[in-house]
Amino acid sequence: MESNDIPKAYDPGAWEERLYRKWEESGLFNPDTCIEADVTKADAEPFSVLMPPPNVTGVLHLGHAMENAIMDVMARQKRMSGYRTLYLPGADHAAIATQARVEKRLVEDGMENPRETLGREGLLEKVRAYADESKDAITHQVRAMGSSCDWSRFVYTFDDARANAVNVMFQKMYNDGLIYRGDRIVNWDPNLQTTVSDDEIVREEETTKFYYLRYGPFTISTARPETKFGDKYVVMHPEDKRYKKYEHGQTLELEWISGPITATIIKDEAVDPSFGTGVMTITPWHDMTDFEIAERHNLDREQIIDFDGKLLPIAGEFAGTPILEARGTIIERLQEKGLVEKIDEEYVHSIARNERGSGLIEPQIKRQWFVAVDREVPGRGKTIKDLMREAVTTGLDGDPEKKVKIRPERFEKIYLHWIDNLRDWCISRQIWWGHRIPVWYKKPTTDNGQLTTEEKIYCGAEAPEGEGWEQDPDTLDTWFSSGLWSFSTLGWPSHIASRSEAGRPSQASNSGKLGPKYDLENFHPTSFMQMGYEILFFWMARMILMTGYGLETIPFRNVYIHGMLRDRDGRKFSKSLGNGIDPIEVGRKYGTDALRLALLSDITPGNDARFSIDRVENARNFVNKLWNIARYVDTMSEASDAEPKAGSLSDRFILARLDRVIHQADEHFQEYRFSLALETLRSFTRDDFADWYVEIHKVEKNDAVLRHVFDTLLRLWHPFIPFVTEAIHETRNGKGFLMVSAWPEAGDEASRDAEAEASFHELRNLIKKIRNLRAAYRIDPGRMLAISLRTDLAPVRESAPVIRRLARVEITEEDEEGARADIVVSDRLGASVSLEGIIDIDTERARLENEYTEIERHAERLADKLGNRNFTDHAPKPVIEQTRTLLEEAQAKARELKQHIDAIS
Repeated sequence: MESNDIPKAYDPGAWEERLYRKWEESGLFNPDTCIEADVTKADAEPFSVLMPPPNVTGVLHLGHAMENAIMDVMARQKRMSGYRTLYLPGADHAAIATQARVEKRLVEDGMENPRETLGREGLLEKVRAYADESKDAITHQVRAMGSSCDWSRFVYTFDDARANAVNVMFQKMYNDGLIYRGDRIVNWDPNLQTTVSDDEIVREEETTKFYYLRYGPFTISTARPETKFGDKYVVMHPEDKRYKKYEHGQTLELEWISGPITATIIKDEAVDPSFGTGVMTITPWHDMTDFEIAERHNLDREQIIDFDGKLLPIAGEFAGTPILEARGTIIERLQEKGLVEKIDEEYVHSIARNERGSGLIEPQIKRQWFVAVDREVPGRGKTIKDLMREAVTTGLDGDPEKKVKIRPERFEKIYLHWIDNLRDWCISRQIWWGHRIPVWYKKPTTDNGQLTTEEKIYCGAEAPEGEGWEQDPDTLDTWFSSGLWSFSTLGWPSHIASRSEAGRPSQASNSGKLGPKYDLENFHPTSFMQMGYEILFFWMARMILMTGYGLETIPFRNVYIHGMLRDRDGRKFSKSLGNGIDPIEVGRKYGTDALRLALLSDITPGNDARFSIDRVENARNFVNKLWNIARYVDTMSEASDAEPKAGSLSDRFILARLDRVIHQADEHFQEYRFSLALETLRSFTRDDFADWYVEIHKVEKNDAVLRHVFDTLLRLWHPFIPFVTEAIHETRNGKGFLMVSAWPEAGDEASRDAEAEASFHELRNLIKKIRNLRAAYRIDPGRMLAISLRTDLAPVRESAPVIRRLARVEITEEDEEGARADIVVSDRLGASVSLEGIIDIDTERARLENEYTEIERHAERLADKLGNRNFTDHAPKPVIEQTRTLLEEAQAKARELKQHIDAIS
């Protein structure tokens, strides 16, 4: 397309799909192809970022879109900077969420119990079909966001290679004694009939009744009387003086729900003496704290509630009743016995729900598979907890090269606090969609009633040989397979990385080591990982755990923690609020580049960001502005291979500012300050280049500098807005792809023309002050004014044609006689503007004096308000700050008006 054929308006729909197809077909998303095409050096430093795999449970939401934009900005910038860049895409089978979604649909379609009706294989077939369909939809949406992923390396947590990695790691940890099967308390979801991890629980506030009950000589309190049937231990702090007369192990006879019981006194420091009466009974089977107390003191545990959420025979006449239904009747029984002291009708407490299925969590003791976080790792002399802690503090095994840097740094403390309180991780789930536990059992055999063989257990990556083996029916927690993501995606264990003497994977990258076979060697540890703070422990900690144990290194070198994306009012996006936004629809309407800009314009490390359609509309306007600048550059200047040479102050300024902007952008990228990098580019493009230099070009006509600056801007903008920049590059007969063109390099600061920046700043201020003077005196913008210029800055004097054009003035050698206004920019630059015959002096003076009087009164009122302690002590801080701002603006306006009045007095 010739430059004069560039369409007047940018139409994203006409470009995006076609450009993405061309990018993908070129193979240049693949780091190996980039080397073969000689756009990346064979020995280039590697950069790798692995996509947090979206769940195959539907479509991408705005949070995914923001994360994809962050990762793609990093990948594109590094690729242009010459790194051997791998941006690897994938998807997660999302075990509980996916099966729950499919089962819910089947129930809605009339199938009462999908598991019973279809059986394991039948249900898995339904889930697999749904997951495959969703996976295809998600990959299409990731492409629509412009993500420059290497699709030839796409991985899925449930594909054969990842399944093998899961089995190998499980077997390794089992053999090392770090995975064990035991009876421990777990989070049980009666609705989904499965355990869930601590991190998959969400807490919700609930207003309910709180009961104060007589328990022998004590008062205990509870919101769940239905769990109290088996309570036969009363616990108090050993230092609580109120109960000094009671001895640990002492027994008491007392009346309880179903009749007389014998209770035992237990002294334990887990009790908070300041809470309630400082005494509590425990239900070891159904509460984690109670379970741990029972473990310490070797106490009995009795199950009160079954796995369907109903009371067991220990509840007597209440047996078989759902716990919530039984609560009121149990209280009535206690009241009949005079054991209810009082009831708080408005008690607020938190209840636990399964984030995936929304079912109420009922803690249960169950035989499950666990990862032991406090056992010593064979040959390392450290526990898994120790390794997880070292990875973000001193570096794994004390090696600073194996240190994960978390940004913002405050999340390191949060992570370490979580590690300190980490319990053994329950990794088995009672669902069918997922990696099945790689353990097989062979039942014991008997002969004439005599046991001849014990039960046999086999753990392995492959099924055992022989007959009679049955595989464990449970599946693994999804986060087990996700914990392997940083290295299972790169070929582990099929392609084991070579090791340096220090034990680290070698990252030597050369032309003899191309292709996925060498990915683990070339790209691990990965360079960059981004995630929201809400997934910090779900995923990041487990990747550090698995990599530190399994590969004796770290999974990634840098972690960028972003906040949650909220709506314009600061609320979460949710179906219940009706504020959900489909990013793909927004992209279709406004263009993907506009969406990416809107998503990235407000994010800062660790903090929540707000999103609104207004932001997208503003971003679309900027994208269109860039397109229009391109049309001007190509229609009003001539292409040339000549070196851009500065011929004027304006040229020197724009080149110096461009160099400074490149340097600032590099610094922002280094620190993951994406919104600041974006705003730096936007300010330069809009203010320095479009509003000033493009206008000056109409006077000075330095085509080489104009084109050089714009070409550089296109490359700087490309990571953020890849489609419109690539489209402009193509329309300008650009050779090759902009996405693999060289990232601009900044010069050293000493060579930057700082004097030109300072002088142009003064020149610009002079023009602005002349324009402001026109506005103050209400002079027609088109009317020529006569000014005399006072300056010892030769570059400014040489810029007289620019001043004439942009300020609409004639420059004279001497001051005109009569009324005039003095403009002072600095000690080095000023001007006098002749007003004789331009304005009615008396009328303008009277008008300005009236305005001055009004603004002075306004400023006085604001000052009085801020001087009032009643206001400053009680008003909200934002209101006080706004009042201060208004006062400063009023005072500045008053000073300006006074200057104009003095000029014509």
